[in-house]
Amino acid sequence: MPMDKEIIEQHGLSEEEYQRILTLLGREPNRLELGLFSVMWSEHCSYKSSRFHLRKFPTTGERVLQGPGENAGAVDIGDGLAVVFKIESHNHPSFIEPYQGAATGVGGILRDIFTMGARPIALLNSLRFGPLESPKNRYLLEGVVAGIAGYGNCMGIPTIGGEIYFNEIYNQNPLVNVFCLGVVKKDRIFRASASGIGNTVIYLGSRTGRDGIHGATMASEGFDESIESRRPTVQVGDPFTEKLLLEACLEIMKQDLVVAIQDMGAAGLSSSSVEMAGRGGTGIEMELARVPRREEGMTPYELMLSESQERMLLVAKPGREDAILAICAKWDLDVAAIGRVTDTRRLVLKNDGRIVADLPIPALTDDAPVYERPMETPLYLDSLQGINLDTIPQPKDFGATLIAMLASPTIGSKRWVYQQYDYMVRTNTVIRPGFESGVVRIKGTRKALAISLDGNGAYGILNPYRGGVIAVCEAARNVICAGARPIGLTDCLNFGNPERPDVMWQFALSVEGIADACRELAIPVVSGNVSFYNETHGLGIYPTSIVGVVGLIEEVDRVVRPGFRDAGDRIVLLGETKDELGGSEYLRRIHTREGGYPPLLDLAVEKALHNCCLSAIEAGIIRSAHDCSEGGLAVALAEAAILSGPMSESARGASVTLQNLPIRMDAYLFGETQSRIVVTVSETRLDELEKHCAENEVPMAVIGRVEGDRLTVGIEGWGRPLIDLPVETIRTVWNRAVASYFDEREKEGR
Repeated sequence: MPMDKEIIEQHGLSEEEYQRILTLLGREPNRLELGLFSVMWSEHCSYKSSRFHLRKFPTTGERVLQGPGENAGAVDIGDGLAVVFKIESHNHPSFIEPYQGAATGVGGILRDIFTMGARPIALLNSLRFGPLESPKNRYLLEGVVAGIAGYGNCMGIPTIGGEIYFNEIYNQNPLVNVFCLGVVKKDRIFRASASGIGNTVIYLGSRTGRDGIHGATMASEGFDESIESRRPTVQVGDPFTEKLLLEACLEIMKQDLVVAIQDMGAAGLSSSSVEMAGRGGTGIEMELARVPRREEGMTPYELMLSESQERMLLVAKPGREDAILAICAKWDLDVAAIGRVTDTRRLVLKNDGRIVADLPIPALTDDAPVYERPMETPLYLDSLQGINLDTIPQPKDFGATLIAMLASPTIGSKRWVYQQYDYMVRTNTVIRPGFESGVVRIKGTRKALAISLDGNGAYGILNPYRGGVIAVCEAARNVICAGARPIGLTDCLNFGNPERPDVMWQFALSVEGIADACRELAIPVVSGNVSFYNETHGLGIYPTSIVGVVGLIEEVDRVVRPGFRDAGDRIVLLGETKDELGGSEYLRRIHTREGGYPPLLDLAVEKALHNCCLSAIEAGIIRSAHDCSEGGLAVALAEAAILSGPMSESARGASVTLQNLPIRMDAYLFGETQSRIVVTVSETRLDELEKHCAENEVPMAVIGRVEGDRLTVGIEGWGRPLIDLPVETIRTVWNRAVASYFDEREKEGR
């Protein structure tokens, strides 16, 4: 009997895709089989709209041990060790139910890491919300932060960094991107490739419930007024069970008891079984009656499509089943042998011995549709880029403007957020949240890792290619400023509906920008995620490419921080300042305008800056380093003063005199010209820094001195400074940028 058209649409399949299924099977699928195609062919699982473009990424390098295609990427860091890392999105669930959406996002990315045999040692996150003036946005931020903290803290994994932006475009579609990194011996990396005909397939972890059914399909659709009805598609997390699962899995892998292991993440038991068989070129047969469950009367459809959390599927080595069962019993985990590996290349599902689904594995994986969707330059681009800066008045009071910039929640301190995270657990954290990069040491070695997440949706909407390039360069620049050499990259690409040609154009150009920057800077892309359909009522988010760069520090004692160090140190600007204001936080915050062209970026110039700064750090010349990005040079100087000491101590001020350049003064101070770093050096080593700059052809200007307790910024020949503020004043404003919104709520009793 032909499948009802409404049922096909409810499963997120087009008529063309359904006809393709009929051709592949030579028959009508039953409802369970339709559900399997629905999740496996969803955008979330199949990457059907993005795969064509993602092939442009450089994914190999001398350190790369595992590139895209597995649960996470792996990079060699020497001493027989590797780091495993990835970033994932949990955007849709976090809007529907912020606490559980964010919490299960953390749980999922943790499983991606320890599934590879690595012990997680660091979490970071990249978040986007609408303005905090809205009660709804404050509710979302509170819930998401509590979810991230609740799961990560209970797991004992430090959250060491991240970033947050606020913009009206994210009112209906907040973004919650979560990054995790773990460490493993490089010869003990495990993969998800089912092999060994007859080997036992074992389920372990939490019991299966009805939460999260069709979560992968929901993540591949936009939102409308039915959003509240989607709540049952959001999974519910239990970090205490995940902690037991982590320890059990690592023990099982340490004893070499498994052939393959896969997290039951998006699409649950469906994706884990199908993907393992697909990678191994094998088949899998499972008896669903053996699946541990927490609810009565669950159907095979519900068992296969549930996205209940804290579950793993593994293929045991022959004769090692009892040892696996014993370890699971030790850790008090539900466990069951539910199937076996076959040579049929088919997924055969039984329920009490009766076959309820029988599908060829390639039909669910290799034969999934791949679209080269139409692209079109959006009509609004000319009007957005065509902002006339002559109509933008310059500030009358640059000090007051700096105060207003530091009060922006996008620029100001996120301490209200990260103080809820346990960032010192396990005592590996070298640089805590609140700085450009999080830094964590590798115990048992002298090494450390710097990690930075970066991305700017305003740049992405104005010029997607340049937005992709800048995201890579800023993230890499941030780890360089900590004294780390970039060794690998992961990305989370957040976009609207790919069926719209303008969105596909944005996506393709963003990917090209990331790819070109990675090639020029020799940073391989080893893992990543694409999140489409971030839109409500047809209004999509800005193209938001989030890039995570991991950098290696060979000697942890060389770590550099962004804050000024000692009185008398000279302040030096590396790089050249240009007359640029397009896409800046200054235009948005001070003039309520979004437009123009994002800053230009010459990749050869950026690479030279990286080489110069890193070589000077490794030579012990540079004492502090702070990237110039959102808010420009004035904000970078203010933050370097603010971060010059612990919160309980007086910060160090600075006296700065800038060259008299023929550019707009607001662009000089608040423009976001790329490829610039503010560094400090002792006066006796200025000549050495100048030599490094000359060798790398990097412009260098000595612009001031660390001294006093005020930040003064003037221009050569102007006499009176443009900015003259106590550091404690700017620190107070900066510290209150986010916290003040929540303090006000408490006063109002809400």
